[in-house]
Amino acid sequence: MQPQTMKEGLVIRTTGSWYRVLETDGVQHDCRLRGNYRLRGNKQTNPVAVGDRVHYELQDDGTGVIHEVEDRRNYIVRKSTKLSKQTHVIASNIDLLCVVATMGLPRTSTGFIDRLLVTAEAYHIPACLVFNKVDLYDEELWAVQHELSDLYRTAGYPVLETSTLTGLGIGALREAIAGKTVLFSGHSGVGKSALLNALSPGLNLRVGDLSDWSLKGKHTTTFAEIHPIPLTTHHSPLTTYLIDTPGIKEFGMVDFNEQELSHFFPEMRAVLPECYFSNCTHRHEPRCAVKAAVEEGRISAERYQNYLNILLGIEE
Repeated sequence: MQPQTMKEGLVIRTTGSWYRVLETDGVQHDCRLRGNYRLRGNKQTNPVAVGDRVHYELQDDGTGVIHEVEDRRNYIVRKSTKLSKQTHVIASNIDLLCVVATMGLPRTSTGFIDRLLVTAEAYHIPACLVFNKVDLYDEELWAVQHELSDLYRTAGYPVLETSTLTGLGIGALREAIAGKTVLFSGHSGVGKSALLNALSPGLNLRVGDLSDWSLKGKHTTTFAEIHPIPLTTHHSPLTTYLIDTPGIKEFGMVDFNEQELSHFFPEMRAVLPECYFSNCTHRHEPRCAVKAAVEEGRISAERYQNYLNILLGIEE
């Protein structure tokens, strides 16, 4: 008996060599990749990622064989290991990256936040910041939070402050993501799974505790997965695709060069035409508009230092 007609669907889960594919009518099939499928170059460890649109054939046993992966509108990657030159595609065709951070336990560094934001800029993915667990904040942490919120809003990013315990900010987050394919990313322990449960209580994602020895989060999500959920806003019910990812300890920057890095900081990009040298790296060159803006307080000194740190990593 011959395979059925070619079908089209969305990859919502990847585990090893199996891919869970969702059709428009809600039916799901487990699929494998065609044996002789050619990889898109040799730098990516996974030829299929969550968010990919694929064409596949159903077999007699009810599983599918993927014949084609459609071109990706965008995607976000990380290094597969620290020393490897290969990359791992975390997810593709993303409408919004929500960087989930917290000033509580575990505290998220602005260096980590900026690496995620720079990667989103480079791959043409809109981003916002979600500072979670604000119910844990004391007066001192709230002062830090207000400072950081101002910093990132000035840089051009939407900022939300949320608590799954009190419900603060959950409605605003629901409005911001309705009808979109949204990637939630951040360190383990910042409360990504709890946030997704708050947005859609029916998900029942497992929520972990903090490790006693390090006050850092334990990984409760072990693979990337898309959760299609109906979100009702004050406009209308919309299907939203929530991408849950494993917590990221280190975010490896790939395929960046020192000349283009500043273009991925929106507040720097705005003043680049004023630099005297077109290939200015904004470190030691004279008549640098970026350094002048930092000295005048128009660009955050902390963001500028993170830029320099990323630049150093690129050179190494």
